[in-house]
Amino acid sequence: MSVELKVECYAGYKANQRPQVFFLGKRRLHIKEIIDQWYGPDHTYFKVLAEDESTYILRHSEVHDSWELVFFREGKKDIYLSPGTWENAFRC
Repeated sequence: MSVELKVECYAGYKANQRPQVFFLGKRRLHIKEIIDQWYGPDHTYFKVLAEDESTYILRHSEVHDSWELVFFREGKKDIYLSPGTWENAFRC
């Protein structure tokens, strides 16, 4: 199973300054709050609270202009995902 991730961002002084909405497949999630943001050597990370009350960590690569979901928490269940790994993550 593979789920496509698409992110729409606010672009102020730079492109992809901060995410506002993201799509997991056909599911659209508005970001209520950016809880935290930090920088790695090649990526920018955003810990966000979405309208479904779940917490997600989105990783953006400026070099490749791509996004990955690396973590989400629904309730008290934490699910860590290796970059690019979606197997069984979003089964209903």
